Amino acid sequence: MSEIPEDFIRRKTLVAQNDATMLTNINYGEFGVAITDEPKAHGGQSAGPSPLQAVIGALCGCEGVTFRRTATEMNFQYSKLEFEAGFTIDIRGRMGDRTVRPHFQSVKLSVKVTTPQTPEELQAVIDETEARCPVMNLLQDANVKLDVQWQHIPE
Repeated sequence: MSEIPEDFIRRKTLVAQNDATMLTNINYGEFGVAITDEPKAHGGQSAGPSPLQAVIGALCGCEGVTFRRTATEMNFQYSKLEFEAGFTIDIRGRMGDRTVRPHFQSVKLSVKVTTPQTPEELQAVIDETEARCPVMNLLQDANVKLDVQWQHIPE
């Protein structure tokens, strides 16, 4: 593999703090702050999404950004994306059973695209979006079973 030219490298940082609880404060600097926590039923305070929910939120956000960039490049017009997402995990992994993955077993994502363009034009943008989306590819590389459904909503 050849060396990546410096012009193509992006570096991002954040700081986070956890005070021996389930809650973590994450400071994204100029981009604001966020909290991850566990539900009260799992020992947290329900002050924010669980870390795994945050990853699924990041998937929706990343798909949205990647779709926008791809649509712009492909002159594809749309007015809205609507996401619904869910996941399954086998909690034995996080409880210490090393024979079970502690992360997602499966992720289901439904995306509605409101557009005046044809389903065929939409499919071309979807194909390129899924090939480029870093979070989707991260989940694929982790062998997470992905069920992604896109729906064309005519404008």
